[in-house]
Amino acid sequence: MNLSKYGVPKNNKVLETALTHASYANENGGECYERLEFLGDAVIELIISDYLYKHTKKNEGEMSKFRSTYVCESALYAYAESIGLIKHIKVGEGLKGHVTETIVADVFESVVGAIYINSGYNRAKKFVLDIIMPYIKKGVVFSNDYKSYLQELVQTEKNSVTYKLIKASGPSHNKKFEVEVLVGGIVYGKGTGKTKKEAEQKAAFNAISKKAGE
Repeated sequence: MNLSKYGVPKNNKVLETALTHASYANENGGECYERLEFLGDAVIELIISDYLYKHTKKNEGEMSKFRSTYVCESALYAYAESIGLIKHIKVGEGLKGHVTETIVADVFESVVGAIYINSGYNRAKKFVLDIIMPYIKKGVVFSNDYKSYLQELVQTEKNSVTYKLIKASGPSHNKKFEVEVLVGGIVYGKGTGKTKKEAEQKAAFNAISKKAGE
């Protein structure tokens, strides 16, 4: 993960901390990402609030709802996944292969905190908007239940939504499921996850993203 254009060089100590879960710090020493996560959360909220105030005519309630959509856990996870952040997260032995969506979302916030500490607000703002703006422009709506949201979207078109398990692989303690979602009999999205339910939610999100871009 190269953050040099945002003023963060490789092997940066603050960035290393931003990628370190408490379980890894407990086993190996050092500091975990939690303080940086706290800071990054506030920085992201300010950046999105600033954008909404300056570039839209939304009222307070509309801005709050819009902001919450793009800074919720599932949104932060999607941003982290889009930049290949997940593979850089350092966790303890017991969590290897079991990094949750919550941990990933927290680390994205801590990375923003690290950029802010290293390079200041403007670089952090560029990083956040570079990643988030494509989702905003496409009209992607983040949710904790993409399956229900997708169902609502297609109801007006009188299409059925079905999920098909394509593949299940890996040992019992670390399964990987691959799922397709079909809208009106046509494959509209694919997703993978550690459970069938997670894979279905990701497939639904993939389908929603494609519909938003139509």
